Amino acid sequence: MNAQVVSMQDARTRATCSQAFPVADLSSLFARQPVERFAPAQAVFWQGDEATHIFEVTVGMLRALRLLGDGRRIIVGFLRPGDLLGVSLKERYLYTVEAVSSVELRRFPRRRFEDEVARHSNLQQQLFSRLRDEMTAAQDQAVLLSRRSAEEKLANFFLLMGQNQNCKQTSIVDLPMTRLDIADYLGMTIETVSRTITKLANSGVIATPERRSVTVLKMETLRSLADGDESDYWTPSPYRVRSMHPPVFEGGGA
Repeated sequence: MNAQVVSMQDARTRATCSQAFPVADLSSLFARQPVERFAPAQAVFWQGDEATHIFEVTVGMLRALRLLGDGRRIIVGFLRPGDLLGVSLKERYLYTVEAVSSVELRRFPRRRFEDEVARHSNLQQQLFSRLRDEMTAAQDQAVLLSRRSAEEKLANFFLLMGQNQNCKQTSIVDLPMTRLDIADYLGMTIETVSRTITKLANSGVIATPERRSVTVLKMETLRSLADGDESDYWTPSPYRVRSMHPPVFEGGGA
């Protein structure tokens, strides 16, 4: 994650944006903006584009990625409903943001956004809180990438993706992204991602009843794996567990 991707999960209340009344929260700035729709793989903006707007996600998932000089990409975060993107003190976007699924967004002019924040102290406090949360998220991702095993990385990823809008853990984890997205986010290869998902499924920690989701069967075991506990009690049995669908995700590309 990054300073251009700001979580709004604890600021969900929609309020009418009017000059006659105080702005209730950051999200209320977008309430009267028209909804824009993006198809999967469509870019909202590109790394290096002029940063003219701030966007709020209302439906779907997006990926924020950085392109390296040698052509490789690094996914720095996934955006879900309630998130803001494009919040930065820079004149140009630092990352490319693309739709993972069908997406709906609302946009707000960046200069007007900055003016509104400057005029309302409550918005300043909220923005500061979101940017502080983003610094923590960046540190968390650095820790995630430093995990020594593929099992630790994927366990942490499933726990992260399994948090709902109230930050409560759910057993059904929606994964609309591709294997390549997961691999580029975790610093792994597609083959390692698929092999590790198979291992977790065969061990009974997760199930893969759908192509684009996993079901956590043993939450405490998954948490233990995320903490680096690789005890033998979770390892797969010699008898393979068959799923309704292969424990991999369709498509290797974006």
